Amino acid sequence: MTLQSQTPGTLPHFELSRNAHGRLTMRLADGVEHVGVLPVRAFPITAPNEGLSLFGTDGHELVWVDRMEQLSTAQRQLVEEELAAREFVPTIERLLAVSSFATPSVWTVQTNRGQTDLVLKAEEDIRKLEGRTKLLIAASDGMQYSVPDVNSMDKHSRKLLSRFL
Repeated sequence: MTLQSQTPGTLPHFELSRNAHGRLTMRLADGVEHVGVLPVRAFPITAPNEGLSLFGTDGHELVWVDRMEQLSTAQRQLVEEELAAREFVPTIERLLAVSSFATPSVWTVQTNRGQTDLVLKAEEDIRKLEGRTKLLIAASDGMQYSVPDVNSMDKHSRKLLSRFL
């Protein structure tokens, strides 16, 4: 059952909770319960609070949410917890060193989750977003890293990064 035909800006009535196994559960107004609901952001990087789809385990959309603010505080907290577990994207705070200015190269970075090394396969793995100051970097192992604002990084980091941009 898909509830996409709702009026823009309004949500159908539903309840979100966690079951005894920790899975996100949705009960619709008609009493139908869906276990294992999966929230997916439409634009996780550029507009994380706009466009959210709640999918059932069959892959069909159950509810579309235009803006996260439409959810109650409790619903938003459950959705954000679920998204945080799925959307692990460390933020690069500083570039400490790079092995080479040619790719592939090993970068030693300080993230909001600690220091790590990542391998940059090609310069194309650095995507410029939002006015070219926000970056999304794909490491060779598939891990994604974000740089919220290149201009707010320290001088050494900006200098190292400029060689790849």
